[in-house]
Amino acid sequence: MLIFAPVFLGKSNLNNPLSTVKPIQSSDTGKKQQVEEMFDSISKRYDFLNHFLSLGIDKGWRKKAINELIASQPKQILDMATGTADLAIAALELNPDKVTGIDLSEGMLSVGRTKITKNQQNNKIELLKGDSEKILFPDNTFDACTVGFGVRNFENFEQGLSEIYRVLKPGAKLVVLEFSKPKKFPVKNLYNFYFNAILPFWGRYISKSNSAYTYLPESVKHFPDGEAFTNVLIKTGFKTPTAKPLTFGICSIYTGIK
Repeated sequence: MLIFAPVFLGKSNLNNPLSTVKPIQSSDTGKKQQVEEMFDSISKRYDFLNHFLSLGIDKGWRKKAINELIASQPKQILDMATGTADLAIAALELNPDKVTGIDLSEGMLSVGRTKITKNQQNNKIELLKGDSEKILFPDNTFDACTVGFGVRNFENFEQGLSEIYRVLKPGAKLVVLEFSKPKKFPVKNLYNFYFNAILPFWGRYISKSNSAYTYLPESVKHFPDGEAFTNVLIKTGFKTPTAKPLTFGICSIYTGIK
């Protein structure tokens, strides 16, 4: 998914970045189903909220992520947790043969398909409903993979990243956009105030969801950013991982090579 995506939080073990972030709600359904239902419920307001709550900065972040792939010029690109397909659409700047977007939420995919059809991009982008932990493609299929603000929604970081590794060709590049935590004053203080006070209020007001935008601050807090996440990439097989902070550390671009 994209930037201000709702995710479920739990009391993660911060010493173990692979620990599963579990749903806060008691339910007979698993995290994946709860995530799917929540995204479905806000899908029609999702794009507006993304751009409104990020003040439009998210567009620049996606462009920087796609620029990481310019040198390799991938022809077959996988966009995991594609949401409404903004990052998949941005990837067309690379002139690939095809971009395949996969997401759990049919509601989000429906919005993405509408945008793609409107822009007459159906011959370049295909959106499929699917699970990051069970990618229904053979080994060594894609030349590159992007994930825009969706890794936090993986039920298991290691399993999801291992599946991405499997379907990438040898030498292919993974590019992950994800929130990180600013470390320096005053950005850290302003960031925490915005995430804990401003964003949940406007997210609830516009999305009409009482919970969707409440979970983001804690999910970011518990996400293993920086070196902790590059260590996850190493554990799942990726070589020469990098972490590049953007906008004073609010967001980071992570890369790894199969």
